[in-house]
Amino acid sequence: MSKVYVIADNIVAPLGRTAAENFAAVCQGKSGIQLQHSRLLSPADFYAAIMAPGQLEAYSKGSNLEGYTKFEQLLILSVQEALGQTSLDITNGRTAFIVSTTKGNIELLEQQPAQPPLGEMELFATAKKVAAYFNFTAAPLVVSNACISGLLAILTAKRLITAGLYDHAVVTGADVVTQFVLSGFQSFQAVSNEPCRPFDAARKGVTLGEGAATVILTKQASLAPANAVVVNAGSVSNDANHISGPSRTGAELGMAMRHAMLNSGLTPADIGFVSAHGTATLYNDEMEAKALHLAGLQDRPVNSFKGYYGHTLGAAGLIEAIIGIHALQQQTVIPTLGFEQLGVSMPVNVSSTLTRQPMQHYLKTVSGFGGCNAAMVFSKE
Repeated sequence: MSKVYVIADNIVAPLGRTAAENFAAVCQGKSGIQLQHSRLLSPADFYAAIMAPGQLEAYSKGSNLEGYTKFEQLLILSVQEALGQTSLDITNGRTAFIVSTTKGNIELLEQQPAQPPLGEMELFATAKKVAAYFNFTAAPLVVSNACISGLLAILTAKRLITAGLYDHAVVTGADVVTQFVLSGFQSFQAVSNEPCRPFDAARKGVTLGEGAATVILTKQASLAPANAVVVNAGSVSNDANHISGPSRTGAELGMAMRHAMLNSGLTPADIGFVSAHGTATLYNDEMEAKALHLAGLQDRPVNSFKGYYGHTLGAAGLIEAIIGIHALQQQTVIPTLGFEQLGVSMPVNVSSTLTRQPMQHYLKTVSGFGGCNAAMVFSKE
């Protein structure tokens, strides 16, 4: 089977305009999470990683984004930067365009007194609008499967390329913190009243975030830069436990982890670190700890990037995969911001300090509402 290479990437988030800026900020221990005072989003103050006033406008300087929503602007800016790193011809129909998100333009429900036209709310319509901005000729695809959407979109792109349907793929994803999204998580009593603390004994719940990310994949080795990362095998599972609560055993996520490693020809000892979903809710982190044990990964370094970005929903798998890719290339294990004392029933090697170590592979995991899980291995050439 031919290899699929990552040849470009980008992150647009509160921590920076490029993937390099974001990775540097994370290595410095900076967090995009701040106390928010917006009464348009919540009647009470809350913590979230939200673009600061004027930040998106500064990022988009020089780009004509009039008539596009915040969600669409994030996608466009992320794709634009990533495409600028390549010389791909996206007009020959051989480059897939895939958009991942959970809520898309849901903010339109809050901004308009009357219900917006249905077309503006449809995810595929948004994907077509963004694709048209760049003159993609291939019909866009949308992946919207709760919070595994970003990683699932990468897996979908890899499978389309290896099946010979495309030579390249531009995979992008975004989500925005809105009143609809925030109130939904608040209704579950799942939002922390402080910055989230993944896997910690004192964790109180999730912190939300917003942002966009893009990876560009190809099967053409000649386009791969030095130190390129390969998208290795991935796996998807569903625990069918509850519409919002994860499995109590971790068996299904553990199965996805094992299959991702097995189909990559690897063992747990080959994994340099695990980039976990790590939402800092009581049930998610407990489930992941059990899954890590079932997959034989309890001794490998584990981190969560939610303390830096909050939970960016449909963009999380992409943003966190890219930070993981840069960490793999730099042979760096990122600490889990907010973690102090282990608070799960099974021992897990949660990373708490920035460390350097030789490694060739890392495993990314995600989980989401409806019991969905995904895991994928990324490897250095």
